Order: sequence, then C-alpha cells, then structure tokens
Amino acid sequence: MPKRSKTSGCTYLDEPQVRSLCNSLSRIEGHVGSVRRMVEEQRCADDLLTQIAAIKAALNRVTVRIVEDELRLCLTQCGAAEADDRFDAAMKALSSMLKRT
Repeated sequence: MPKRSKTSGCTYLDEPQVRSLCNSLSRIEGHVGSVRRMVEEQRCADDLLTQIAAIKAALNRVTVRIVEDELRLCLTQCGAAEADDRFDAAMKALSSMLKRT
C-alpha cells in the first residue's frame, strides 16, 4: 500500500513502482550523458537531435506511468471527494507537461 506524505498529502508509490521508475530514470540519465559526450565530440546535429528526441520520448513515458498510477489509485482507493481533487490535480499536471513538449 502506498504511503502518504505528511507534508503534501500526496501518495508515495509502491516499492515496485519506485524501483521501475528509478530504473527508467537511470537509463535516461545515462542517455543524457551519452548525448553530452556526443556534443563534446562535435557529432552532427542529426545524430544529436535523434538522441534528444529519444530522451524526450522516454521522459514522456515516465510521465504517463506516473499519471496512470495516480489515476488508478484515485479510482480504486480514494473517497469520492478526494478522488475528484486528485484527478483534477493529475490532469492539471499532465496538461502542463503536454504544453511544454
């Protein structure tokens, strides 16, 4: 069962979800490091842009997983009033993320 943060009221993810997201973020960090090396090596723009697009897609997948987990939790465990508030907050965060991409 996810734990609630005492300060924000947000729900922490289950341990398997945390591990999975951290693994994905570690791979993204490695990918960013590779792109930095490509810049230092003065690789062509086409190669850089292709790799940057892959990083953005990977971050979008992480974002979708976080929102999906939050919405699933709302639908299965929150009371009606709390579910509405959490759903609205998750959708606002998703909308904000999509506007920036």
